[in-house]
Amino acid sequence: MTRKTRTQEARTESLPQRRVLVLHGPNLNLLSSRDPISGEQLTLADVHGAMESRARADGVLLESFQSNHEGELIDRVQAAGSEGADFIIINPAGYTHTSVALRDALCEVGIPFVEVHLANIHAREPFRKHSYFSDKAVGVISGLGAQGYQLALEFALARLRASGA
Repeated sequence: MTRKTRTQEARTESLPQRRVLVLHGPNLNLLSSRDPISGEQLTLADVHGAMESRARADGVLLESFQSNHEGELIDRVQAAGSEGADFIIINPAGYTHTSVALRDALCEVGIPFVEVHLANIHAREPFRKHSYFSDKAVGVISGLGAQGYQLALEFALARLRASGA
């Protein structure tokens, strides 16, 4: 076992904690259904709890925010920019197909993000096949249920490790 010197300890303590923000759009507060992949009954709190545990294992602070209101999601994205968030995982839900304003907020803050959808949006109604976010996202995960959030988090954590944090 190696001991840290006082200088090493001070340096370690002064490193800012990396942060991942998970955003959930409208109606995801109603999530209480069977996950198509695992078959388990899920709630948004379950999804957040699993993600938070995994992020904590890597020393990363994970925050979740859900709103049914577009302006609140935009405000949260803008705040993430000033708070120094390192990565965003977003399920824009119904705003995927309608919100240029939320897309603009994500582009303006410049925080890399992954777009996640529980269901396969390409297997649904024709109007759901278009996303205002996919072309700006560093990745898109669709149709893998709650596992999609975990995969997005693993990707985010790998990106944060690769960036030297």
